[in-house]
Amino acid sequence: MAFLKRIGIFLITNLLVMLVLGFVVSILGLKFQETWGLLIICAIFGMGGSVISLFLSKPLVKASYKVQIVKPGVTHPKIAYLVSAVEAMAAERNLKTPEIGIYNSKDANAFATGASQNSALIAFSSALIDRLSEDELAAVAGHEMSHISNGDMVTMTLLMGVVNTFVMFFARILTVIIDNALRDDRGGGLGYFGYMLVIMVLQNILMLLANIPIAAYSRWREFKADAGSANLVGAAPMIEALKKIAVGYVPEKRTDSYALAKINNQKRISLFATHPPIEVRIQRLQELL
Repeated sequence: MAFLKRIGIFLITNLLVMLVLGFVVSILGLKFQETWGLLIICAIFGMGGSVISLFLSKPLVKASYKVQIVKPGVTHPKIAYLVSAVEAMAAERNLKTPEIGIYNSKDANAFATGASQNSALIAFSSALIDRLSEDELAAVAGHEMSHISNGDMVTMTLLMGVVNTFVMFFARILTVIIDNALRDDRGGGLGYFGYMLVIMVLQNILMLLANIPIAAYSRWREFKADAGSANLVGAAPMIEALKKIAVGYVPEKRTDSYALAKINNQKRISLFATHPPIEVRIQRLQELL
């Protein structure tokens, strides 16, 4: 129910913004019907692509990370403890227990994915299992369970869909305005190749700018997930887990499509950072002790 409510809110918000933008661009002298047609097409591709990626996220993660799903009756002490902890947390939040998987990596990390709160997967790296104690692993699980119960995967997907829609839309609207400005009685304008080139350049610039508020929201949700973990298992285990994760950070050599979802991502800094600095997260958690 919460999943459908969140989608409904985003769709209504998106529609309202589209109405306002449609009115604004019509004031600029662009044809109303063409503007609305463009906006609808951008929404289909922008939102549609994001929603499809959300529903394919679990199988794609399993395939790309070669995630091994933990089977019932696992005998590994730490993994067995982790399974019990996740089951207890899910029961406390009235959620279906997510699938638990292990993937091989030297980077001590974990992330949650899935199309809904009751169809989620939490993946833990082998390095995280080896390096952290049972209580610290439970704290990391609490962080990921907080992401799931907060609906962060769905929210981020819908947010990206809205952003994609308006990046595509504004890139084309600005290109039309530039093209019209370059035209005269003898014709002129950007031409086909110039038109497409300007669209590509503007899309990249707008997406870069749009990543700033997206990253800010991502950092905020990390703080919230840390606090959620502290509520579940206490702040101290989460603090110790973050310390060990920071010390053993090994960046993935490959392009990591799921870096945004991970508990630790130190690849970017400043306005484009998807995660707050570890030391700031620890400081926030210490305030909860």
